Amino acid sequence: MEALTLRKTNRNISEEKLSPQMLSNLLWAAWGVNRPDTGGRTAPSAMNVQEINLYVFLPEGVYLFDGPSHSLRPVLAGDHRAATGTQPDAGKAPLSLVYVADFDKYTTGRGGRGVTDADLQTAWSNAHAGFIGQNVYLFAASEGLASCFRAMLDSPALSKLLGLRASQKVLYGQSIGYPAKA
Repeated sequence: MEALTLRKTNRNISEEKLSPQMLSNLLWAAWGVNRPDTGGRTAPSAMNVQEINLYVFLPEGVYLFDGPSHSLRPVLAGDHRAATGTQPDAGKAPLSLVYVADFDKYTTGRGGRGVTDADLQTAWSNAHAGFIGQNVYLFAASEGLASCFRAMLDSPALSKLLGLRASQKVLYGQSIGYPAKA
């Protein structure tokens, strides 16, 4: 109840880095595997498709979160956090997440059962990203962190930066860090 009471959007995020343990815990809360026997995740996905890819933007580089192995796979070196939103402060938070839907997984993935309706895929993926984003918000509230979920980003530029396939779509970004001191 306390985390729900404290959950809010806070765009005023300091540049102080998160500890490796805090980052690890946050990523597990967001989209980790909480049922190893089935591969079930901390956020639901329709038919267990698990089509959301979570890209982690840190000052030292961009990584893809691998939930089953609870690890980060390097994607790009260097600081690309400013690309995670069109607002001027998007690149200041120590961590930004980018939610990418891989629509191929609806027909070939874990739970894929031939879901080919593009509108349904889009609706489900938006809901799935929202579930993960809310997990991040609740974790942030429980740990005294600030977070801002955003839809205002340059999706074509991010797609190019990340080298995404045509079947992958950038959906949202989310910045996380300690609240800036007033």
